[in-house]
Amino acid sequence: MQPRNMSMSGAVDLSAVKAAAEAKQKAEQARAQRAAQATGGQQPAGGAPAVQLVIDVDEAGFEQEVLQRSAEVPVVVDFWAEWCQPCKQLSPILERLAQEYAGRIVLAKIDIDANPVLPQQFGVQGIPAVFAVIAGQALPLFQGAAPEPQVRQVLDQLIAAAEQRFGITGLQVDPDQAAAAAAGQPGPPAPPENPTLAAAHAALDAGDLGGAVQAYRNVLADEPANEEAKLGLAQAQLLERVQAMDAERVRKDAADRPADVAAQLAVADLDLVGGHVEDAFGRLVATVQRTAGEERDSARLRLLELFEVVGPDDPRVSAARTALARVLF
Repeated sequence: MQPRNMSMSGAVDLSAVKAAAEAKQKAEQARAQRAAQATGGQQPAGGAPAVQLVIDVDEAGFEQEVLQRSAEVPVVVDFWAEWCQPCKQLSPILERLAQEYAGRIVLAKIDIDANPVLPQQFGVQGIPAVFAVIAGQALPLFQGAAPEPQVRQVLDQLIAAAEQRFGITGLQVDPDQAAAAAAGQPGPPAPPENPTLAAAHAALDAGDLGGAVQAYRNVLADEPANEEAKLGLAQAQLLERVQAMDAERVRKDAADRPADVAAQLAVADLDLVGGHVEDAFGRLVATVQRTAGEERDSARLRLLELFEVVGPDDPRVSAARTALARVLF
């Protein structure tokens, strides 16, 4: 195996993979939305799960676990099978290096027997086969087992290319936790949860939206940079706004009065709660574009609030931020 020159000339077209994965993901999202609505529409606003540097990926999760994640970190994809002896030589090397690199890459392991469509889409001709996905684009790295120094050299090139070409620098991972994970040891204990934040989460889970809003504001009064509280506040405020809406009336009002900014904001809220994220963002960007003064500010601020609900790392947020910048400047 020779280390590759990290150009994008050998990139693999993932459009078909992405389309199939998106369809499966949307079906899962729709089921989750229905379940959330059946319990009042609330979703917990707890902290983000611990960063996983080695993940098992199937076809249903490929869109979220690989394509979306590749917008913030290079994803190394390892195609393997239980019967493949060279795979058993290479996989431990990749897993160890993923931990050692402490968030500069994520390793996605795909069992070709359980997921036969993905290797076909990537053009895998033999295993082990290792690819990288950066910013939604895939390129082959190498095929077959290889010694650790050569694997390390390829990964170093990949990390450099991701930063230079796309500005992707990886995930923020505590080096001590990464080292502990690599050694099979538990990481340092998490700090105790802020009791006011815990109370805010409990209020949100219980459907006490007014109480949750106030509790999150109390947290932010003491900790203005608390991202967990910002997310929880945005979720609680959104749910509070839509809980008493007559969806049919709101949509009719927006259609009848396209210049009514308040009507457009209400529909955007409904769209987001219903899982139509791009529709919500597109409506608000268009509203910002055709308004001025206080009306423009209200649409812009609502869009920023919805960004908080979806999360800054979601590629749909990145796309909408770009669109907003175009209409503002």
